Amino acid sequence: MRVTGLLLLVAHLSIVSWLTLRPRTVPWVPAANLEPLATIRAELALLPSWEAVQHLGGSVLLLAPLGVLLPLSAGRLNVSPLVSFTRTTFAGAMIALAIELLQSGIPGRVPDIDSVLLGTLGVALVHLTVVPGTRCRLRRREERLRGMTPRIPRVELAPQADVLSGSRTYL
Repeated sequence: MRVTGLLLLVAHLSIVSWLTLRPRTVPWVPAANLEPLATIRAELALLPSWEAVQHLGGSVLLLAPLGVLLPLSAGRLNVSPLVSFTRTTFAGAMIALAIELLQSGIPGRVPDIDSVLLGTLGVALVHLTVVPGTRCRLRRREERLRGMTPRIPRVELAPQADVLSGSRTYL
């Protein structure tokens, strides 16, 4: 499963980089948005429009598969849900930030801090909805395939020996 997760992760990141890091030919480019939630507020003001839903939903869904692919590529079943969530969300945020930083040097692309926030939200939501339940099912399946855990009979204390005794018998 780990190899499959790594292959899917590389494929997804290749597609994301191709979609987000290609130069665009546009007549004008808006200024970079470094104010958190400014673009989200502007899109929510236009919410009945299809473009607003498409922009916000696309930003959330672009990196959302990382919420499953990152834990899958790690291949750990017995890990704390909080640690897994924190690790996955942080990695998703760093990938989103790296994409935005790389976009600053590409013609026609503009960095937007809200894309980092929405991408991280997508990773976190998918991770919370899919990974804990899947890990639980996989652990149960693994326990069923392994059978019952072997039980070790209780070990009793050995009889007390007189260590300081000078008379020892070896019979």
